[in-house]
Amino acid sequence: MVVTVIAAWLIGSQQPRRRMMGFWAFIASNVLWVIWGWPAQAYALIILQIALFALNLRGFKKNLHHHQSRKP
Repeated sequence: MVVTVIAAWLIGSQQPRRRMMGFWAFIASNVLWVIWGWPAQAYALIILQIALFALNLRGFKKNLHHHQSRKP
């Protein structure tokens, strides 16, 4: 949960590098939630995290493209 909160804080940054770190943190939090949810048999949570992972990956790619186009 702490990783998720930190990721949300980083995503809100106006600095592209921090936003990218936020996406990495969100992806890490998705993995951590799945690791926690599997032995707890929290399958709805696991499905949610897979969906959120896809959205985070999409955001990561969009920010990566935007970040790379700004480099001199």
